[in-house]
Amino acid sequence: MKLVPLGDRVVLKQLVAEETTKSGIVLPGQSKEKPQQAEVVAVGPGGVVDGKEVQMNVEEGQQVIYSKYAGTSVEVDEEEYIIVKQDDILAILK
Repeated sequence: MKLVPLGDRVVLKQLVAEETTKSGIVLPGQSKEKPQQAEVVAVGPGGVVDGKEVQMNVEEGQQVIYSKYAGTSVEVDEEEYIIVKQDDILAILK
């Protein structure tokens, strides 16, 4: 099954959180916070959304940072994805 986003929506796959800090401290499972970094899996067509012309600025394969509480989590074929509006993407990592 494949997710195809509509309008100005983007499908993201969250990057795996590191289990140790840069100083070498191992983090227990409960204290780990989900990272706000993800890889773009699919991009909607853009177009006219809510009466405004929307141009998509992200592409598949890019790594992005998104808002902490943004989007909707979905599970497809035992993989977890997040569907967000393009406005919820804060930056592209290069």
